[in-house]
Amino acid sequence: MKTIKLALALAALSIAPAFAHEQHGHESFSAGEPGNPKKPARTIEILMNEMDYTPAKIEVKRGEQIRFVLRNVGKEDHEFLLATTKENLAHAEVMKKHPHMEHDDPNGVRLAPSKTAEILWKFSKAGTFEFSCLIPDHRNYGMVGHVTVK
Repeated sequence: MKTIKLALALAALSIAPAFAHEQHGHESFSAGEPGNPKKPARTIEILMNEMDYTPAKIEVKRGEQIRFVLRNVGKEDHEFLLATTKENLAHAEVMKKHPHMEHDDPNGVRLAPSKTAEILWKFSKAGTFEFSCLIPDHRNYGMVGHVTVK
């Protein structure tokens, strides 16, 4: 009997992470969803510098998948966080309290100088979204860009 209970307990523990992942694995993002690497994507390179992005304005079609190639060509760490303006402003307030918070999410990344990263993103919702650097003061100095999804 103890063997059966132990086996049931182990079985429950082994499926718990999968169940938990299923409950929380489908994050929702205001600006769309993580892209599918098996599908084609248009590549857009974005240079991150003190204190701007090049380009700072991008237009995409609804449903289009974009491979952002992000290059930090500046001398400081910079971020690229894709969300709504409201969300980024709220997140910027949290960053003031935790300035060393690092992002490595489907919609954002923090890069050291001379580093490169990619974000694959599908814009499934129409609207205007922004990408910004939420390291304290960077956004205020102009590190904000916009994506218009038509």
